[in-house]
Amino acid sequence: MPELPEVENLKMGLVKKILNQKILSVEIRKPKLVAGKGTLRKISQKKKMEFIAGVTGEKFIEIERRAKNLIFKLSHGKIILAHLKMSGQFVYQAKKDGALTSGGHPIELSETELPNKHSHIIFKLNNGVLYYNDTRMFGYVLYYPNIKAFEKENHFAIYGVEPLSKEFTYKYFFKALKNKKGKIKAVLMDQKIVTGLGNIYTDESLFEAKIRPDRPTSSLSSKETEKLHKVIIRILKRAIKVGGSSVATYRLLDNTRGNYAREHKVYGKAGEKCVNCGQPLKKIIIQGRTTIFCENCQV
Repeated sequence: MPELPEVENLKMGLVKKILNQKILSVEIRKPKLVAGKGTLRKISQKKKMEFIAGVTGEKFIEIERRAKNLIFKLSHGKIILAHLKMSGQFVYQAKKDGALTSGGHPIELSETELPNKHSHIIFKLNNGVLYYNDTRMFGYVLYYPNIKAFEKENHFAIYGVEPLSKEFTYKYFFKALKNKKGKIKAVLMDQKIVTGLGNIYTDESLFEAKIRPDRPTSSLSSKETEKLHKVIIRILKRAIKVGGSSVATYRLLDNTRGNYAREHKVYGKAGEKCVNCGQPLKKIIIQGRTTIFCENCQV
């Protein structure tokens, strides 16, 4: 699943490709994807028709990111909320020369055939076509007629602050972690304190801060918390700058892979030597997620 830096880069790429383009028509081949967010979603023809009628003729006027979600703001106050989840992908095909640019999880078939069996939502625009492809169909693309309807759903109620926002201060972070129960990695990944962090950047941040991922959160000192706070911000900024991480199947909208994977110190490196001390990196499981750390450097 893409994390904050990857989704931020996808957002920036989409802005360059589709902003101010008009949606001429929409084809929804899998109504499930516009029916809701859960794994088990009841297909709704009503929601499908509302989506098509609502967005047709509107323009993309702004694209925002909240955590790992993309918020497409359309003309007349309408909104589309999208989440790629495990295997979603956006592909834009230019009308002029047919050039393809994709963002998200690469699907080999999408490189030679569009639409294809994984193309579930198709937006025909002034200057091209935007495809939402998804092999496993865990993602969602939801329509809201106005901001009131969008806010009523309260999608981001459980989310903490954005780690690169002015609200993410050391004071806030220290207070939020002070009496929190659970292992520090699990707490960072549950999105309730700081949002957008996943397996990659949590492991990398804890390594840089020299904190064991299985430490009780409440055991962190003020000095450790301050260091972790600074590290999270620095790592995320760096990852965004270089295009995110090129791990698993994630790629950016310009069809390139992020370069931050070259800078990973621990993620995906179980058994390899620690870059600091030379000891083998250890792998454990925390809440079902593979976790890599150095027993010698992280305490």
